[in-house]
Amino acid sequence: MLRRLYDWTLSLASGPRAPAALGTVSFVESSVFPIPPDILLIPMVIARKEKAWFLALLCTVTSVLGGLAGYMIGSFLFQQVAEPILGFYGYLDKFESFSEIFNAWGWWFVFIAGLTPFPYKVITIASGAAGLSLPIFLVASIVSRGIRFFVVAALLYFFGPPIRDFIEKRLGLMFTLFVVLLVGGFVLIKVL
Repeated sequence: MLRRLYDWTLSLASGPRAPAALGTVSFVESSVFPIPPDILLIPMVIARKEKAWFLALLCTVTSVLGGLAGYMIGSFLFQQVAEPILGFYGYLDKFESFSEIFNAWGWWFVFIAGLTPFPYKVITIASGAAGLSLPIFLVASIVSRGIRFFVVAALLYFFGPPIRDFIEKRLGLMFTLFVVLLVGGFVLIKVL
């Protein structure tokens, strides 16, 4: 089933309404959809290099708006909507212990989830459910999602199709390594 969903999502990249599809997938991925918008963004930037920055901006804006929808789900519909979604992704039982430390480190959780392969939708819902400050949530989302989508667009813009395999297979790992080094650097500064 997931493969069919992936193939269907990828087929949207070549249609006449590809930007609308990209915006829609980017929006719903931030709150409930399991397929990341990168699978549309990558072929669209390769096909229309001159639109790379517009497409990255579209992804960023719609992803943050979708994240805001996830935040609202967590804030206002936790029992009715968020619990089943968190249960589907296997995070419901971990949510209680997670929410205790969430507010203290909320900016970092949103930033890390926005950059890495960790399901961003889990953090958007958790942010609302835990009552994370909305301005902090929005700033962290804009920064992390912007970095993620503009880096993908820039790599494709400057290096073209040869970089596609790297992005699809290793970019998540590279973002994760970057975040680990960034957080580790702050921890090291604090300890020293």
